[in-house]
Amino acid sequence: MDLTQSTVSDLLIRLGPEDGHLYLPADLDPQDLTDLLADRFGAPRTLVLDGFTDPTVDESKGAALLVPFEDRAVTIRAWAYGDQWIGTGTAREAEGAERPVLVVARREVPALLAIAPDEDVDWMQRLIRITGWTQPARRPDLDWAEVESRLGTALPSDYKRMVETFGEGAFDGYLGLNQEPWTDLRDEGLLIWAGTEHEDLYCWRSDGDDPDLWPVVVRSFDGEDLLFGCPAGEFVCRILVDPHHPYTMARYFGTHWFMYYE
Repeated sequence: MDLTQSTVSDLLIRLGPEDGHLYLPADLDPQDLTDLLADRFGAPRTLVLDGFTDPTVDESKGAALLVPFEDRAVTIRAWAYGDQWIGTGTAREAEGAERPVLVVARREVPALLAIAPDEDVDWMQRLIRITGWTQPARRPDLDWAEVESRLGTALPSDYKRMVETFGEGAFDGYLGLNQEPWTDLRDEGLLIWAGTEHEDLYCWRSDGDDPDLWPVVVRSFDGEDLLFGCPAGEFVCRILVDPHHPYTMARYFGTHWFMYYE
């Protein structure tokens, strides 16, 4: 089998949107398939390695991918993508031969829950739930003191947690998270913390001494500004799941993920 991204697409179409799996030709290199999927969906999570299943794996981390193989999975790596879990690696057939596999399963992600006016919300925890994020923190030791000293300002705590948790990548493969704020618009009182492929810039209006109170401002590709009275973590949660938000992504994706760039 000649493995290309087109081949991968054909295999995923063959499996369809519901639960399914394929044993692939024995001469196929499973690492080649893993690499192609990683190019498309970002870094995977390892569910099974050398026959040992990660004990933390549950339904929120892709456990449904292991069901077809019972205890015969040898190595399975998984990606959360939209409303699917996608997995690949190797597993033993019922007769005992080890073969490369491709497997998909339905993925359910909780919606944004109703919020009482006086409720104290941990928006980062909600963002982790919404995206189905299962990876370890990507940049837990980032030196924020050095970054803030260089920028000459403290930064919002939810943004710092976002970068520490997710690292470099994009929500739904679309909203790119800056690893430190860009200062291109600083003369206008804006720091840029994210952006999209449509050239919208997601900023803070960096007024006041408490960065956790900085509101989000979206600078559109045509130079117009729209102010939102909320922090970055809440803003991302809302654009992912609120179909009525001006910058919603809920119209395009029913469930959500974070594409990590290695």
